[in-house]
Amino acid sequence: MEETIVQHRILGIDPGTNVMGYALLNTHLNQSEVEVISVIQMKKLTDHYAKLKFIYEKMNALIEQYKPDILAIEAPFYGKNVQSMLKLGRAQGIVIAACLHAGMEVYEYEPRKIKQSITGNGNAAKEQVAAMLCHMYPLKDAVEYLDATDALAAAVCHHLQHRVVVGGGKKFNDWKAFIANNENRVVK
Repeated sequence: MEETIVQHRILGIDPGTNVMGYALLNTHLNQSEVEVISVIQMKKLTDHYAKLKFIYEKMNALIEQYKPDILAIEAPFYGKNVQSMLKLGRAQGIVIAACLHAGMEVYEYEPRKIKQSITGNGNAAKEQVAAMLCHMYPLKDAVEYLDATDALAAAVCHHLQHRVVVGGGKKFNDWKAFIANNENRVVK
Protein backbone atom coordinates (compact mmCIF):
# COMPACT_ATOMS: atom_id res chain seq x y z
CA MET A 1 0.00 0.00 0.00
CA GLU A 2 1.38 3.41 -1.02
CA GLU A 3 1.70 6.02 1.74
CA THR A 4 -0.08 9.32 1.16
CA ILE A 5 2.20 12.23 1.92
CA VAL A 6 0.34 14.93 3.79
CA GLN A 7 2.18 18.24 3.79
CA HIS A 8 0.83 21.70 4.43
CA ARG A 9 2.11 25.23 4.64
CA ILE A 10 -0.04 26.93 7.24
CA LEU A 11 -0.09 30.72 7.38
CA GLY A 12 -1.06 31.83 10.87
CA ILE A 13 -2.39 35.36 11.28
CA ASP A 14 -3.08 37.43 14.37
CA PRO A 15 -5.00 40.30 12.74
CA GLY A 16 -4.57 43.88 13.79
CA THR A 17 -4.63 47.37 12.36
CA ASN A 18 -1.49 48.65 14.09
CA VAL A 19 0.55 45.44 14.34
CA MET A 20 -0.44 42.22 12.59
CA GLY A 21 1.42 39.02 13.43
CA TYR A 22 2.13 36.31 10.89
CA ALA A 23 3.91 32.97 10.90
CA LEU A 24 4.40 30.17 8.42
CA LEU A 25 4.38 26.61 9.73
CA ASN A 26 5.53 23.80 7.45
CA THR A 27 3.98 20.48 8.37
CA HIS A 28 4.44 16.88 7.34
CA LEU A 29 2.17 14.33 9.01
CA ASN A 30 2.60 15.04 12.74
CA GLN A 31 5.87 17.00 12.36
CA SER A 32 6.12 20.77 12.01
CA GLU A 33 8.72 23.51 11.73
CA VAL A 34 8.53 27.28 11.72
CA GLU A 35 9.73 28.86 8.47
CA VAL A 36 9.04 32.49 9.34
CA ILE A 37 7.57 34.47 12.22
CA SER A 38 7.22 38.24 12.17
CA VAL A 39 4.86 41.22 12.20
CA ILE A 40 3.54 43.81 9.79
CA GLN A 41 3.79 47.31 11.26
CA MET A 42 1.12 49.89 10.42
CA LYS A 43 1.50 52.40 13.25
CA LYS A 44 2.78 55.11 10.89
CA LEU A 45 -0.34 54.89 8.72
CA THR A 46 -3.10 57.09 10.11
CA ASP A 47 -5.90 56.49 7.58
CA HIS A 48 -7.87 53.29 8.26
CA TYR A 49 -8.45 52.63 4.55
CA ALA A 50 -4.75 53.05 3.85
CA LYS A 51 -4.12 50.39 6.52
CA LEU A 52 -6.62 48.03 4.87
CA LYS A 53 -4.95 48.52 1.47
CA PHE A 54 -1.54 47.93 3.09
CA ILE A 55 -2.81 44.70 4.72
CA TYR A 56 -4.15 43.49 1.37
CA GLU A 57 -0.87 44.22 -0.41
CA LYS A 58 1.20 42.57 2.35
CA MET A 59 -1.04 39.48 2.38
CA ASN A 60 -0.68 39.11 -1.39
CA ALA A 61 3.10 39.46 -1.04
CA LEU A 62 3.23 36.83 1.75
CA ILE A 63 1.08 34.45 -0.29
CA GLU A 64 3.26 34.96 -3.37
CA GLN A 65 6.51 34.52 -1.42
CA TYR A 66 5.64 31.53 0.79
CA LYS A 67 2.82 29.83 -1.15
CA PRO A 68 0.79 28.64 1.86
CA ASP A 69 -2.20 26.40 1.27
CA ILE A 70 -4.01 27.00 4.58
CA LEU A 71 -4.86 30.11 6.60
CA ALA A 72 -5.35 29.74 10.35
CA ILE A 73 -6.62 33.03 11.74
CA GLU A 74 -7.73 34.13 15.17
CA ALA A 75 -11.52 34.61 15.14
CA PRO A 76 -13.12 37.81 16.34
CA PHE A 77 -13.63 38.14 20.05
CA TYR A 78 -16.01 40.41 21.86
CA GLY A 79 -14.76 43.76 23.06
CA LYS A 80 -16.25 46.81 24.66
CA ASN A 81 -15.10 49.26 21.99
CA VAL A 82 -17.39 48.78 18.98
CA GLN A 83 -15.22 50.94 16.67
CA SER A 84 -12.11 48.89 17.46
CA MET A 85 -14.01 45.66 16.82
CA LEU A 86 -15.30 46.99 13.50
CA LYS A 87 -11.76 47.94 12.40
CA LEU A 88 -10.39 44.56 13.48
CA GLY A 89 -13.21 42.77 11.64
CA ARG A 90 -12.39 44.66 8.48
CA ALA A 91 -8.72 43.68 8.79
CA GLN A 92 -9.70 40.04 9.27
CA GLY A 93 -11.99 40.24 6.25
CA ILE A 94 -9.18 41.60 4.07
CA VAL A 95 -6.87 38.78 5.15
CA ILE A 96 -9.51 36.12 4.57
CA ALA A 97 -10.48 37.56 1.16
CA ALA A 98 -6.85 37.63 -0.03
CA CYS A 99 -6.37 34.01 1.05
CA LEU A 100 -9.63 32.81 -0.50
CA HIS A 101 -8.73 34.58 -3.74
CA ALA A 102 -5.44 32.66 -3.74
CA GLY A 103 -7.33 29.36 -3.38
CA MET A 104 -6.33 28.69 0.21
CA GLU A 105 -8.41 26.85 2.79
CA VAL A 106 -9.46 29.16 5.63
CA TYR A 107 -9.93 28.17 9.27
CA GLU A 108 -10.85 30.46 12.17
CA TYR A 109 -10.11 29.63 15.79
CA GLU A 110 -11.40 31.31 18.91
CA PRO A 111 -8.61 32.78 21.06
CA ARG A 112 -9.59 30.43 23.89
CA LYS A 113 -9.27 27.37 21.60
CA ILE A 114 -5.82 28.49 20.45
CA LYS A 115 -4.59 29.02 24.01
CA GLN A 116 -6.06 25.68 25.08
CA SER A 117 -4.31 23.77 22.32
CA ILE A 118 -0.91 25.39 23.01
CA THR A 119 -0.83 25.59 26.82
CA GLY A 120 -3.68 23.35 27.96
CA ASN A 121 -5.33 26.42 29.50
CA GLY A 122 -7.89 28.47 27.54
CA ASN A 123 -7.32 31.40 29.89
CA ALA A 124 -3.53 31.49 29.49
CA ALA A 125 -1.81 34.84 29.11
CA LYS A 126 -0.17 35.78 25.81
CA GLU A 127 3.20 35.49 27.54
CA GLN A 128 2.45 31.89 28.55
CA VAL A 129 1.53 31.01 24.96
CA ALA A 130 4.77 32.62 23.73
CA ALA A 131 6.84 30.75 26.32
CA MET A 132 5.30 27.41 25.36
CA LEU A 133 5.92 28.06 21.66
CA CYS A 134 9.55 28.94 22.42
CA HIS A 135 9.78 25.59 24.19
CA MET A 136 8.21 23.76 21.22
CA TYR A 137 10.25 25.45 18.47
CA PRO A 138 13.72 27.01 18.25
CA LEU A 139 12.47 30.60 17.97
CA LYS A 140 15.46 32.32 19.63
CA ASP A 141 15.19 36.10 19.57
CA ALA A 142 12.89 36.23 16.55
CA VAL A 143 9.86 36.93 18.71
CA GLU A 144 9.86 40.59 19.67
CA TYR A 145 6.09 40.96 19.47
CA LEU A 146 3.42 38.77 21.06
CA ASP A 147 1.37 39.34 17.90
CA ALA A 148 3.89 37.13 16.07
CA THR A 149 3.65 34.30 18.61
CA ASP A 150 -0.15 34.63 18.57
CA ALA A 151 -0.03 34.10 14.79
CA LEU A 152 2.20 31.06 15.22
CA ALA A 153 -0.17 29.77 17.91
CA ALA A 154 -3.07 29.90 15.43
CA ALA A 155 -1.06 27.89 12.88
CA VAL A 156 0.06 25.35 15.49
CA CYS A 157 -3.51 25.06 16.77
CA HIS A 158 -4.68 24.18 13.26
CA HIS A 159 -1.89 21.65 12.84
CA LEU A 160 -2.74 19.99 16.15
CA GLN A 161 -6.43 19.86 15.26
CA HIS A 162 -5.89 18.38 11.77
CA ARG A 163 -2.64 16.47 11.84
CA VAL A 164 -2.54 13.00 10.36
CA VAL A 165 -2.34 10.16 12.85
CA VAL A 166 0.62 7.97 11.94
CA GLY A 167 -0.02 4.25 12.22
CA GLY A 168 -3.10 3.86 10.06
CA GLY A 169 -5.29 6.11 12.18
CA LYS A 170 -6.23 3.32 14.57
CA LYS A 171 -7.52 4.33 17.96
CA PHE A 172 -6.12 2.59 21.02
CA ASN A 173 -7.64 2.31 24.47
CA ASP A 174 -4.33 2.14 26.29
CA TRP A 175 -0.56 2.53 25.84
CA LYS A 176 0.03 -1.23 25.88
CA ALA A 177 -2.15 -1.71 22.79
CA PHE A 178 -0.52 1.27 21.04
CA ILE A 179 3.00 -0.02 21.71
CA ALA A 180 2.10 -3.54 20.60
CA ASN A 181 0.87 -2.14 17.28
CA ASN A 182 3.75 0.36 16.85
CA GLU A 183 6.88 -1.47 18.04
CA ASN A 184 9.00 0.22 15.37
CA ARG A 185 8.26 3.63 16.93
CA VAL A 186 9.38 2.72 20.44
CA VAL A 187 12.83 4.02 21.37
CA LYS A 188 14.65 1.59 23.65
